[in-house]
Amino acid sequence: MITRDPDAFFAFARGVKADFGPATPRAAFLVAPDGFRLAEQSARDNAYMADAAAFDAARASAQHRDLHRAISAVLPTVCFAGDPATPDAVFPNNVFGTAAGRYVVGRMRHPVRQREAARADIRAFFRDVLGMTEVDLSSQPHACELTGSLVIDRARGLGYCGLSERCDEAGARLMHAAFGLRATLLFDLAPGEYHANVVLAVLAGRAAVVCPAGFADPAVAEAIAGIYAPHAVVCDAAEHAAFVANCIALSPETVWMSATAGRALAPVHRAVLAEAGFRVETVELDAIEAAGGSLRCCIGELFTGPSAGS
Repeated sequence: MITRDPDAFFAFARGVKADFGPATPRAAFLVAPDGFRLAEQSARDNAYMADAAAFDAARASAQHRDLHRAISAVLPTVCFAGDPATPDAVFPNNVFGTAAGRYVVGRMRHPVRQREAARADIRAFFRDVLGMTEVDLSSQPHACELTGSLVIDRARGLGYCGLSERCDEAGARLMHAAFGLRATLLFDLAPGEYHANVVLAVLAGRAAVVCPAGFADPAVAEAIAGIYAPHAVVCDAAEHAAFVANCIALSPETVWMSATAGRALAPVHRAVLAEAGFRVETVELDAIEAAGGSLRCCIGELFTGPSAGS
């Protein structure tokens, strides 16, 4: 099922078991922020990006190393070299994604990001080292920026796809098929939002973090929160602006977000995550956040085992 009808989607989703596959990744991959600077093309439709003067390449590189070191304590993490010709490559989850036995290459909207999809070394890692089959969406015409636009409940095989200039409806359908999902809900993001994963996270199939103001129809956000209630965090404006929803569960016990997000997270919301069985881990990433994304955007997930779902 792939639909714009929230009633149909949620009627289906409420009956889906958490037996589709592993809820958290087995490993992660990063791309170093080499050549980190303002990407003017990306800035056209990313309101979170700072001005060029706010970019500090040395600080971004040091913070990225801190991120690599921190999450390596939880799961194996590979970091690929960056490329000064691709200043946005620090956010690889938009370009490369994985599912059972395959890797997906997304189609980026902006030419500066389309260069990332041509990385022969990253493709070879998935294909030749991990033995995955390639699903290449990068050369077709429809924007589909993978797990930036598509938030996936891996436990249930459900997708939540925010439509914007970074992902159209045809691109969403291609991703739904590529990741082999059971059902995907299509919804419009609010004006000024570029990716669903800035305003929504599903954490190990047990909890959700939503920013209703990031949805064209806030009722959709509220309905998603209802699926995961009582373990749903509904962000206020300050949490939204601080990238609280740009978080990720990297193990059944941990939720990771930037230190900026962690400071903005309300105590009552931290308690909701604790009740869901998560402790919150943070890494200082303010330099990287100047580029309009935060911790979750930096992390590519490796799901290498077979899916139990269908």
